[in-house]
Amino acid sequence: MSVINQLVSGPPRPGNRLSVARLGRTESWDLTEVWELSGRVAGYLLGLGIRPGDRIGVLAANSLEWVLLDLAALRIKAVTAGFDPGKFDVSGTELVTRYGLAVLFTDQDPTADRVRPVAAVRELPPSDADLPSVVWEHGDAPALKFTSGSSGPAKSLLASAGSIDSSLAAVQDMFAHGPGDDIFVFLPLSLLQQRYWVYSAFVFGHDVTISTYEAAFATLRTTRPTVVMGVPGFYETTRAHLEATAARTGASPPEVAVEVFGDRIRYLWTGSAPANPATLRYFTEAGLPIFEGYGLNETCIVAKNHPGAHRPGSVGRVLPGKEVLIDSDGVINIRGELPVATRYEHAEPGESEAMFRPGGIVRTGDLGHLDEDGYLFVRGRADDVIVLENGKKIIVRPIEERLKACAVIEDCVVTNPSQRQLVAIVSPTASHPVDTETIAAALRQTNAALGHDEQITKAVLADRFTVENGLLSSQFKPRRKQIEARYRGLVIDPEEGIRA
Repeated sequence: MSVINQLVSGPPRPGNRLSVARLGRTESWDLTEVWELSGRVAGYLLGLGIRPGDRIGVLAANSLEWVLLDLAALRIKAVTAGFDPGKFDVSGTELVTRYGLAVLFTDQDPTADRVRPVAAVRELPPSDADLPSVVWEHGDAPALKFTSGSSGPAKSLLASAGSIDSSLAAVQDMFAHGPGDDIFVFLPLSLLQQRYWVYSAFVFGHDVTISTYEAAFATLRTTRPTVVMGVPGFYETTRAHLEATAARTGASPPEVAVEVFGDRIRYLWTGSAPANPATLRYFTEAGLPIFEGYGLNETCIVAKNHPGAHRPGSVGRVLPGKEVLIDSDGVINIRGELPVATRYEHAEPGESEAMFRPGGIVRTGDLGHLDEDGYLFVRGRADDVIVLENGKKIIVRPIEERLKACAVIEDCVVTNPSQRQLVAIVSPTASHPVDTETIAAALRQTNAALGHDEQITKAVLADRFTVENGLLSSQFKPRRKQIEARYRGLVIDPEEGIRA
C-alpha cells in the first residue's frame, strides 16, 4: 500500500506525538489525537460542501490547525493549496478566484468571500459525518504547490500522489526514521516537502515537532529532536552563532552545538539551495553529520547524500525512480517514473513548455555532472553563467562560494555590469560587525585562486538578503534579478565599492 493510502486508511498506533513549539510554549498531542481531530475537520469540510478534487487553501503560520486541515483534505480526497504568508496576502477574492479555491483558511484578516479564520478548526465538536473511504491513485493530485522566487503571480503545479509516495519511500530507505526519532520542521508548511515529515510520522511511527523559523533557535534545545530539516542559510547563521559562542567561552564546537541542538541529533538535512562546503564540514566535525540533497518543486527530491553513501561536494546519489540526463550544454534534466507534474497550472505563456519537455523530462536549468559512481555534482545555474565580451563563460557559483567562506559575508551575488568585469554584491553576516578590511581581504584571497577572467574588481555592500525585503525567495535563495536591480547604481558607480 502506498504511503498516502496507509496514512488515510486508519488511525496510527498510539505512542508517537506531534508537537508545536512556539516561543515560550510547546503543545503536544499523541498522533491518535491528531487523527481524531483531523476527522472532525474532515466532517466540517464535507459540511461546507467540499468534495473530491476541490481546493482548500491555507494561508497561515505553522500550527496544529495547518496540519489538521491538510490531513482532513487527504481524508476526503480534496486538494491542499498552501500559501506562504511571506509571499501572499488576502486582498478581496483575488487569491480565491485566481487559484480556484473552494475555501481559504487564514490567520490574517478573513474578510473576503470564501475566506474563514484558521482558528475555527481547532475546537470543532465531534463530527457525525460518515467519512468516505478514499484511495489515492498515483496520478491523483493531493496538493497545489507553488514555485519560489518567481516574479509576478506565482507559478503553481498539481503535485501527484505518486511523486509523494516515491519520495517518502526513498527517504525512508536511506534514513530509516522510526521509534525514537523526532523530526524538527520549522520551514513553512506551505512547502509541500515540509508536510512530508508529518505523513512520515503517521506511517513510519516517529515524533514530529513543528516550529517556525523565528522560534527555531529558542526551541531546538528544549525539544531535543533527532533530525533537523533546514535550508543552507539557517545553518550558515547557526554556524556563525556557534563560532562566536566558542570564541567567547572557549568551549569546543561539539559542546556549543549541543547547547543549540540538544543532545539527541542523529543527523541534519539540508537542500533547496547550494550549501557552503566549509559549513557542512563544520557541523560534521562538531558531531552533527549534515547531508546535502538536490531537487526542485517540479521534480521533488532527485539525489541525496546519506549515511553509507556520502560524497563531499556532491548532492548525493540519484534516487531510485529518477534518471538524470545531462544535455550538450551541461544542463541537468530529470526524468521520473512517477513525475510530480507535466505542466504548470498557473504560469505565463511558454513557461510550462520551457520547463516540462516531451517524454516526461524536466529541464532544471542547473549545470552539473554525474561521476562514475552515480553521484550528482551541481555547478550553478545556466542562467547565472556570465559571458564576457571576449566570449569567456564564467560560472559564478564557485566564485560566490569562495567569498561566502569569509565569516562576515553571509551571502553574495556576482554580476557583470559591463561584460568586462565582475562585481560581488555582498550580504553581511548579522552576527559580525561590518568590516570592509575583512571583505577586501576575502576578495584578495578569492582572486588569488581564480583565473584572469574570473577576477572580482570590487564588492558592493548591500543590506542583508532577507525574505522580508524581497532579496531572498521563500526557500531562502538569493533573488538575483531583484538584487542586481536594487544595487545597480552602486555596481556601476566607479567611486563606490570595496576593492581588493
